[in-house]
Amino acid sequence: MKDGFISVACGTPNLRLGDCDYNAEQTFLLMRKAEQAGVKVLVLPELGLTGYTCGDLFYQETLLRGAEAALATVLEATRNLEVVTAVGLPVRSNNKLYNCAAIIQKGNILGLVPKKHIPNYGEFYEKRQFTPAPEPGTSAFATLCGDEYLLSAGQTFRCKNIPELVLGFEICEDLWVPDSPSATMAQAGATIIGNLSASNECLGKDAYRRQLVTMQSAKLLCGYLYSSAGEGESTSDVVFGAHQMIAENGTLLAEQRFEGGLLISEIDVQRLAYERRRTQVVDERPAIDGVPLFALTESKTKLTRYVAPQPFVPEGREDRDARCREILLIASLGLKHRLEHTHAKTAVVGLSGGLDSTLAVLITGLAMKMLNRPMTDIVAVTMPCFGTTDRTKNNAVILAERMGATLRTVDISETVRKHFKDIGHDMADHSVTFENGQARERTQVLMDLANQTGGLVIGTGDLSELALGWCTYNGDHMSNYAVNCSIPKTLVRHLVAYLARDNAEKDAELRDVLEDILDTPVSPELLPAVKGEISQKTEDLVGPYELHDFFLYYIVRWGFSPRKVFRLAEYALGGQYSRDVILKWLKTFYRRFFSQQFKRNCLPDGPKVGSVAFSPRGDWRMPSDAQAALWQAELDTLQ
Repeated sequence: MKDGFISVACGTPNLRLGDCDYNAEQTFLLMRKAEQAGVKVLVLPELGLTGYTCGDLFYQETLLRGAEAALATVLEATRNLEVVTAVGLPVRSNNKLYNCAAIIQKGNILGLVPKKHIPNYGEFYEKRQFTPAPEPGTSAFATLCGDEYLLSAGQTFRCKNIPELVLGFEICEDLWVPDSPSATMAQAGATIIGNLSASNECLGKDAYRRQLVTMQSAKLLCGYLYSSAGEGESTSDVVFGAHQMIAENGTLLAEQRFEGGLLISEIDVQRLAYERRRTQVVDERPAIDGVPLFALTESKTKLTRYVAPQPFVPEGREDRDARCREILLIASLGLKHRLEHTHAKTAVVGLSGGLDSTLAVLITGLAMKMLNRPMTDIVAVTMPCFGTTDRTKNNAVILAERMGATLRTVDISETVRKHFKDIGHDMADHSVTFENGQARERTQVLMDLANQTGGLVIGTGDLSELALGWCTYNGDHMSNYAVNCSIPKTLVRHLVAYLARDNAEKDAELRDVLEDILDTPVSPELLPAVKGEISQKTEDLVGPYELHDFFLYYIVRWGFSPRKVFRLAEYALGGQYSRDVILKWLKTFYRRFFSQQFKRNCLPDGPKVGSVAFSPRGDWRMPSDAQAALWQAELDTLQ
């Protein structure tokens, strides 16, 4: 449970209709198995102690007594188990019968949650036997296993020692209706909601259930555990497939059908609480006195859920290509409108032969196509200097020519030398002045050419560089419109690769140059080349972008602590990087992220394409004077 991870499970025990003793044994055996696996919250199927399809047997006193005795057996057999479990059974109250979830822990009943919406259509005719949950404002009580309990749909169960962990439960049909009790429970603070279900199988129904579960978890910013009845139910007219799902905030973490047993994953309640604070879309109400409380022994939850090593990049080829198409469309539409609005005659792009400037000029080309304007309206400028290699310069030239852009070559070497002489800087001193002097000269050339041609300077810097401050203030940091500003480096590579494939048959030479650019080491090329080869490799200096993009996603998008980010990075990327390497670059990320905020506070306009962006106008607001001491102190404890 450390770092907010709660191990949860859906369970479908073996079942015999009407054999409550057998069902009780199967229930507590599954609960013990869940406890041994470290599960803290377990949801079992609807009416699991009797079976859902007992029909008019629910009128029988013998079955009702058997269900109560079965629950007593389960309580006795699990009095030492900490796992909070939702068990389904029929419960009597004032000559009415309710379809209930008994929430139990350590041999005690924490509460009874009755089903609110009782179906009466098709193969489901529960209204023949069961009564809907009492309406809000009315009270109903049931005596069960020697004690009296309030019957209340929508009640929540709070963990005393983990504030973010609040449980709620609903039953089957409650999910399918417009006024689901889970909405009320989420407003009361529930971060994990369980559904005890008995939903039969028929063609297409599993996909519909999946949509319901994932969408409910997204709407309510919660974890949702769905556990349906399986083998053992009556097959007279329908079949039950033990459909189990665990979802979190719109993402399906785990799923199985036709298997039964346990389905285990982890819900991150810290992440859910953060998102509720950030968006404020769940209008949480103050805690109500009398809410059932429970406690859990705090420990480090073993992670089994998948954590993507590149969270910005979809892993499947089809999904990745769809993401690339969407990003290119958004970015090019933004630039198209800006060019239209400003009546710009040209779009001026500094072309280095590297990945970022390549993507920027390709997006500019897409915008020009949308405007039905000639590619010659793109002014591609290559500006060789001390660190430029023949490989990058030639690739920039070929790229511009294959696109049909207007190519300008402006060698800035002599201008920079003259500038260094003017300010008294020794050419042998390869400090930050040596590098930034070149970067600012390039930006001046681009701005002046834009003035000369009545155009706009198109920025090339990406999201990862902005996070690290890996740009020269008022150098490549500045432009009139920055098309790459919310695209992380790991995704830049896939976008260029996608466009290379897209041009494979149309223009083989363009494809070849794009593939060579993809193979070129990332470099600003601001230090002199060594034997014609790039001497300054960015990832050797600031660290692997694969790591930094991982850090960026979880720090900025989800507000995770250094300890939690480090834990996830080890879990997802530990096969590629050692613990020491991950920690080294995580420290670098925090140091640079805090110290370089002044650059992000005055960024030019650019299109937002994803959930992480740094526009100071609408996305990221942080003072340039913020101190990193708290974050660095936590990092120091990870040594």
